[in-house]
Amino acid sequence: MCGIIGYIGLRETKEVLLEGLRRLEYRGYDSAGVALLHEGKVIIRRSQGKLKELERKIAGERFSGHIGIGHTRWATHGKPSEANAHPHKAGGVVVVHNGIIENYLALKGTLMREGHTFKSETDTEILCHLIQSHLFQGVTFEEAVRQALLKVQGSYAIAVLYEGEKDKLIAARKESPLILGLGEGEAFVASDIPAILSYTRKMIFLEDGEMAVIQERSFRITTLWGESRQRPPKEILWDPVTAEKGGFKHFMLKEIFEQPRAVGDTIRGRVSLEEGQVVLGETGLSAKAMKDIRRVCIIACGTSYHAALVGKFMIEALARVPVEVDLGSEFRYRDPIVGSHDLLLAISQSGETTDTLAAFREAKRKGMRTLSICNVVDSSLTRESDGVFYTHAGPEIGVASTKAFTTQLVGLFLLALHLAETRETIGRQVIKDLLDALLKIPHQVQQTLDLNPQIEALAKKYMNARDFLYLGRGVNYPIALEGALKLKEISYIHAEGYPAGEMKHGPIALIDEDMPVVVLAPKGQTHEKILNNIEEVRARDGKVIALTNPSCQEVISKARDTLLIPEAHPLLTPILLTVPLQLLAYNVAVLKGTDVDQPRNLAKSVTVE
Repeated sequence: MCGIIGYIGLRETKEVLLEGLRRLEYRGYDSAGVALLHEGKVIIRRSQGKLKELERKIAGERFSGHIGIGHTRWATHGKPSEANAHPHKAGGVVVVHNGIIENYLALKGTLMREGHTFKSETDTEILCHLIQSHLFQGVTFEEAVRQALLKVQGSYAIAVLYEGEKDKLIAARKESPLILGLGEGEAFVASDIPAILSYTRKMIFLEDGEMAVIQERSFRITTLWGESRQRPPKEILWDPVTAEKGGFKHFMLKEIFEQPRAVGDTIRGRVSLEEGQVVLGETGLSAKAMKDIRRVCIIACGTSYHAALVGKFMIEALARVPVEVDLGSEFRYRDPIVGSHDLLLAISQSGETTDTLAAFREAKRKGMRTLSICNVVDSSLTRESDGVFYTHAGPEIGVASTKAFTTQLVGLFLLALHLAETRETIGRQVIKDLLDALLKIPHQVQQTLDLNPQIEALAKKYMNARDFLYLGRGVNYPIALEGALKLKEISYIHAEGYPAGEMKHGPIALIDEDMPVVVLAPKGQTHEKILNNIEEVRARDGKVIALTNPSCQEVISKARDTLLIPEAHPLLTPILLTVPLQLLAYNVAVLKGTDVDQPRNLAKSVTVE
């Protein structure tokens, strides 16, 4: 997501920071800023928009000091603006931050009662005020940072300057990456390797709960509890392009492996397990408005449409309100019968998809309340919505959507729970149980990623197939559609997704000894039915590749190949089934030599009709 760069040494600090931010532009951002020491004071320069706006603003300025920090921001709390751009400052404390501070409202309330005044809408500004409040108590800079972070709940990677310590830079992390780079008489901090690779290849990767105190010729790493940590730097041998991809061969693979983090970030700050509540202040709908909803209409295109189909199952099962799902390109042309008691939910990774926007505007014209699920802050869709649920997938470079899709599924689940809670269709204990199941999903997604060596072997086995068939039932049927779409998009193999119950209404005619059939067969209400479908495929010599759970021994015994995913609540199983299908498509495409990140004829955002 956001990008961090920090430097202490004898180079021209402004140029080091700007060059580092340039090399982080691929991550996506909406604003940028730097803080540099000049004549004993920290000077901050920020701008909304692209880095060139910041460069124009500070062109010709010279700074006397040799220490500074910089940041590119992807908005989470607060709209994109110069006021919300990093770095943030309180007194002499300056902070840049990646991540989400979950308890920032409670901390902000305490600080305001102590007399602190805030200038932005961000959660980040809390950090510099919190550090400053500890400095007022007479502790050292290092101890002030340590004590402040011990009060913080959530995720962070931070770099901190203080005017009272003009030769010291402090960095710390929890659940958000941060790297320490070591040079001759200089040191660097960065959120990702490309930012500093042209200056040094000696790097130390900070671990969760660690803090580094950095000076020109020395550094110390400790835990937040003061325990010393020592380990040698690693020599990074990547070229710059490989570094941008995090060492992965393609952006798509990197983004597939980022899904545990992306899913966790989308959940974080929106769940209170103790209270059994979903905390969504962004819907733009009052409790009364939610109770008055008679119908939900979901519109989307492409991969987001498949997420919408899963969302229908989630919302109807939990909130007990009828849901219709339309392709954005079809909705407005059928003159839908809708009104003020209907909720229009639009799903789009980019927020700029022309067909979705046109359908959305038609719905607003007809008086519908509107809500959007989107990954891009301040996009056209979000600006026009009554309420917005932002996924926190971070920039998605690969054209074939991966982490944006799984975070959309998380968003739909949280919205379904929020509706159910407000409409009182399920009890508090049920909500707690569902939230507990949701909080396990990031770890379970990581477990499914561990299947990749097995999936690589499957890809070699089936890469020359002319056609694939994907079958699923119930809430997993849309995942069959998504799995087939991924294979088509990047490997150019013909693939079809079907509800398994419809197999005998046409697709069964295609099944023979050359046809791989991917069957989604986890535990669930329709498990016996899917076993019958497997038997029907086997009777025609089809090659069954089953995705199931370890306890489903009958499926395992009947399938030619199996991929075992962790058991989860049935409404969350689609997230776990998605990941192996992404990896299967990716590995087949790599073996066939296609352009994985930029498939032919496709664009990341379809902005024409």
